[in-house]
Amino acid sequence: MRLLTGTLFALAVATLVGLGMTYFALSRGAAFGALAIESWTAWPKSGTNDADPYARASIARSGRLPVALGDGVSFTLKADDAGKALDGRCNVVISGITPAARYWTLTLYNADGDLIANSVGRYGFTSEEIVRRADGNFEIVVAPRANPGNWLPTGGVERYQLLLRLYDTAVGVSTKAGREVPMPQVATRSCS
Repeated sequence: MRLLTGTLFALAVATLVGLGMTYFALSRGAAFGALAIESWTAWPKSGTNDADPYARASIARSGRLPVALGDGVSFTLKADDAGKALDGRCNVVISGITPAARYWTLTLYNADGDLIANSVGRYGFTSEEIVRRADGNFEIVVAPRANPGNWLPTGGVERYQLLLRLYDTAVGVSTKAGREVPMPQVATRSCS
């Protein structure tokens, strides 16, 4: 009887730990093969047949289609370069240049991956509509209140994330280290 009780207890603990870790991996996006460049993170194989089981389960759970590796790569940003989580009540500045790509988009999502409602109907920028400086660099201010130039409204949400999708690029196919690719810098300037 004692052996049976011990075995059932061990199986229950193992089941709870296994299911808990699986839930954590699926809800936090902890897939294998991440490509981290500064604060930006991508999973280049998530849109391929080589995607690991956790990436496939996460895609099935969210219902969102990833960018296929032959089309490009999608980078997620959840914290600035200092490691501070992106807060919709703060002014966050994204500046610099993007890696070489035929076309790119930068989109603002809430923590659940949904577009953030705002009064101006602006949810992101594309490489074709961004206002650049004379040297080719750009600056985007992500903030709750209007700013001159490239401004993305956060609606004052507590947490958000940004997705930078690079189309027709070699990033992710041949990139092995972050120092090979110039990514935009991200800095939190002020909070209200």
